Amino acid sequence: MNAPLAFGLPQGPEWIIIFVVVLLLFGAKKIPELARGLGKSMGEFKRAREDFEREIHHAETEVSKEKEESRIKEVAGKEPREV
Repeated sequence: MNAPLAFGLPQGPEWIIIFVVVLLLFGAKKIPELARGLGKSMGEFKRAREDFEREIHHAETEVSKEKEESRIKEVAGKEPREV
């Protein structure tokens, strides 16, 4: 008996059964359309994830800049000024 891979992914014979079931359900003409749609949706998901990560990084950068600016102002206000 074959042990499943990480996260319970199907192995060889299981893929064949899955493919046959999909072929019977959707037909040979629909499979390329389904695959194309799946590819497009995966691309959109990847772009959205990258945009989200970029936005988070931008927000982190802004917060660190604001903290640094407030530290500089705080230090500048405590030091005696020469006239």
